[in-house]
Amino acid sequence: MSQAIGRIIVERVLGAPAVALPEKATTGSACFDLRAAEAVKLESGRIVLVRTGLRLKAPEGTFLEVRPRSGLGAKGVLMVNAPGTIDSDYTGEVKVPLTFLLAGTHPIEVGDRIAQVRLVEEHPSEFAEGPIATSTSRTGGFGSTGR
Repeated sequence: MSQAIGRIIVERVLGAPAVALPEKATTGSACFDLRAAEAVKLESGRIVLVRTGLRLKAPEGTFLEVRPRSGLGAKGVLMVNAPGTIDSDYTGEVKVPLTFLLAGTHPIEVGDRIAQVRLVEEHPSEFAEGPIATSTSRTGGFGSTGR
């Protein structure tokens, strides 16, 4: 059984409507749900940064990954920078960039679940210049493995 790698600190943004803190919908959920702290109407093709009313602080050596919700995607609502990254040194309010792909509008109400967030352990790494053997690797690019 794995141990938790840290505690995510949550602070409410002054003046923002109080929404539920991020929570998992079920015991089997991989991510915590983020909720809207404002009512907005998504218009077809326009991007809106939807406020969560929360600041989240990831522990050192980790970062937070913000992911779209499949239920919204099935309705034509997409998170445009999916997945998003919240670095451990970011201290501002979390906002979720949403767009609506279909004709018309889609309402988002205060308290609606608009994204998911999960804690990810960072693996220290660096880039090193050097040759890459091509004899056993693929180089065909997008779609090179076929259907």
